[in-house]
Amino acid sequence: RERYVKAGQIYTQKVGEGKTKRPLKREFSAGGVVFKRVKGRESKRSLRLRQKRVKVLWLIIKPDGTDRWQLPKGKIDAGESSEKTAAREVEEEGGVKARVIQKIGSEQFFFFFEGSRVLKTVVFYLMEYVSGNPKNHDKEVSESVFFDFDEALSKLTFKNEKEILKRAKEILERPVQEILI
Repeated sequence: RERYVKAGQIYTQKVGEGKTKRPLKREFSAGGVVFKRVKGRESKRSLRLRQKRVKVLWLIIKPDGTDRWQLPKGKIDAGESSEKTAAREVEEEGGVKARVIQKIGSEQFFFFFEGSRVLKTVVFYLMEYVSGNPKNHDKEVSESVFFDFDEALSKLTFKNEKEILKRAKEILERPVQEILI
């Protein structure tokens, strides 16, 4: 018997128990965490200083036929780089063009598809909005919307994508010199 810990509990199982007879499949995907800077309202103080507040909005999508909100992402095509995949998926699912700033990180998770266990790796990139309208998303998506950080964070369904969004915000808030290093 093997011992393993899950959610703070210790479990035992027979060696080989729970394994499928089919080999593990692997999938590689890439996605984008797209931000957009918009001019906010001027406060009385900023009117005197003639400065406008800048607000940062974040793009998230709701796939068609689901109640979940997530970051745009998709499979990496043969011969395609992960950066190009992220840009393509943001344009297809999010309806906007965006440029890659830097890699944020990646996530891995297992799921079952057609009786096979799949290990999926998704790499995410911080991306800056360039042009387009989120309403121009493809038919796989029912909604594509820019939200402020708190609303985007609360709407995202998956915990790991919430962490990716938090990291993206941290990177964006770093002084410029740190981003360039």
